[in-house]
Amino acid sequence: MARSVVGVTGHRGLTDVQSRYVDAELRRLLEPLARATRGFAGISCLADGADTVFADVVLDLGGQLISVIPAHGYRDLQPATHLRDYDRLVRSSAEVRRQDRPVPDPPSLMDASRLLVDASDHLIAIWDGQPARGYGGTADVVAYAQRLGRPVQVVWPAGAARQPV
Repeated sequence: MARSVVGVTGHRGLTDVQSRYVDAELRRLLEPLARATRGFAGISCLADGADTVFADVVLDLGGQLISVIPAHGYRDLQPATHLRDYDRLVRSSAEVRRQDRPVPDPPSLMDASRLLVDASDHLIAIWDGQPARGYGGTADVVAYAQRLGRPVQVVWPAGAARQPV
């Protein structure tokens, strides 16, 4: 039997409290996969916030990390405070899937998310349930996964507000 592949989508710029909550919930959801004899992989675009918390949990639990890089210059789109983690996670990836797109714009980001969902058995959405703030946001990725019939597990701390990014 093949390994299970779990994708992630979610908000950037989580607070410390939100990050700790998301970390604990991801561990609860992913530990059963980590104990499975066939193992698991997690697929992420490695943005700051939800993507990075997920990637770190996957690696901590012994899963394989698959990274999706939406476009040339995607690293430069990341906040300066995130670059060290971004580079570490790319180096730690068992596989890096790079889209040959010239710039990280909303269409390339959404295409990367589609690739991520297409490669996943199910999706974890670190999502407040609100509409996307722009094309390709978390709500758009969740809607795409639902159209494909992918199971989606939503994780979000009760009463928490999404941070401006």
